[in-house]
Amino acid sequence: MFAIFLGDGAELRPLEPWQAEEFLAHMDRARAAVDPWIPWASRSTDLDSARASLQRYADLAARDAGRLYGIWLDGTLVGGIMFVAFDAAAGTCEIGCWLEPAGQGRGLITRAAGHLVDWAVRVRGIRRVEWLTRLENAASRNVAQRLGMRLDGVLREEFLYRGVRYDTEVWSLLAAEWAGLAPTAADPGAFAPAGPGGRS
Repeated sequence: MFAIFLGDGAELRPLEPWQAEEFLAHMDRARAAVDPWIPWASRSTDLDSARASLQRYADLAARDAGRLYGIWLDGTLVGGIMFVAFDAAAGTCEIGCWLEPAGQGRGLITRAAGHLVDWAVRVRGIRRVEWLTRLENAASRNVAQRLGMRLDGVLREEFLYRGVRYDTEVWSLLAAEWAGLAPTAADPGAFAPAGPGGRS
């Protein structure tokens, strides 16, 4: 299994169904902090449901339609990042993420996202990378800005969470724009610290 060093004792690695027990323990620590942004956290409440959440992304990966990676800090799973959607034929993808409090303030999400963007653009030929976030999620917006993304607009009342509809910001980055940013994005220390972000 590959691992990408993110600095500060952190690694980015695939997160797969066989790691369901570790994922569930992480969700138990992270649920209150991340569930408003990624509601599937509240759907991973026991071993079977945690495994099902991971299997969903394993199935997406098998179809080349999405991927899921965990972020480990000093050997403990503290968050993750994923291709929520991935369409190589159309040249588009969406990135989402989450992070428990123990991993916040270290720039881990920004660094991990930089690796995903770089791979999508340089290796897979993706032309447009999207990042969706609720207006209230300032940390997620900060990550999008650090990645060089632009705000395309707001989808009004697009996101339903616990019976309430929220507006969603749509941020994007084009391959041509990333070409000018990639040399600094490859440097793990290039981005300022960021907290939890993203949505799926």
